[in-house]
Amino acid sequence: MSSSNRTVSSPLTFILTGIPGLLMSSYWMALPLCCLYLLMLLGNCTLLWMIKTDHSLHTPMYYFLSMLSLADLGLSLSTLPTMLAIFWFESTSLCFEACIVQMYFIHSFSAIESGVLVAMAFDRFVAICYPLHYNSVLTSSLIMKAGGVIFMRGICVVLPVVVLIKKMPFCRSHVLSHSFCLHQDMLRLVCGDVKVNSLYGLTAVILTKGLDSLTILLSYTMIIRTILNIVSQETQAKAFSTCISHLCAILIFYIPLIGLSIIHRFGKHLPPLAHTLLADAYLLVPPVLNPLVYSWKTKQIRRRILILLCRKVPQQQV
Repeated sequence: MSSSNRTVSSPLTFILTGIPGLLMSSYWMALPLCCLYLLMLLGNCTLLWMIKTDHSLHTPMYYFLSMLSLADLGLSLSTLPTMLAIFWFESTSLCFEACIVQMYFIHSFSAIESGVLVAMAFDRFVAICYPLHYNSVLTSSLIMKAGGVIFMRGICVVLPVVVLIKKMPFCRSHVLSHSFCLHQDMLRLVCGDVKVNSLYGLTAVILTKGLDSLTILLSYTMIIRTILNIVSQETQAKAFSTCISHLCAILIFYIPLIGLSIIHRFGKHLPPLAHTLLADAYLLVPPVLNPLVYSWKTKQIRRRILILLCRKVPQQQV
């Protein structure tokens, strides 16, 4: 069935899957999901508000952190409608066009977040390896241009994926493996030749997350070499401590991503629950944990939070 005939005769609808082994109307599962989304919104919006209102946080590192929070918000909000629809309202059907839109935003924001992590690695590289040139290199103009390039790359690299998959005929089962639409999962249901789609999908991943991970690895190789050349152990520890939050963000983002890519290609024999949990971790865990990690490990943000909390406590008159 061609794409045009399919649209004229009957609109294609995909069936989303919740968590295998759980009833769709499992409110005890929906409640933790709502709490996770609320925690994500509270954490990232609080970070953005603090960075905007506190002039001491108007530095390159915190500008990149605000970009990371925006990417996290976009990534989570892309999955929010279908996730809550499944567990709150038992609504598992999603039309083809809506699935395409959700898939596009998920992969775009994922590519944007990966690019922001590279920019943050460059920030740490300049700060540790060339501290005297930090302010002259990371200017406001450069940060704005870097943000624009990261954003445009995330938008443009996923567009061909949408164009290619819209032309594909879907004549097999329309049941997806997750509570949201992913490119790999949709390709599994295509009954035509998917070589071009798979090849471009792989190329897009290599040009974004592949190159990004290699760039981050190279940056930290040079950072570690610079830190090891420092004579004072106290200075070494202080320099390395400025990278801990970023390293945590990298691990939180890339470990579920690599695991999900591996089981999609080589783990077809694994139970569906493994695929579901890794996909949920890839899209839900980084937006929830990143604000917590940066609030805990970054002195300026932690101090700002304490000041805000102290203001809410009524001061007793002496």
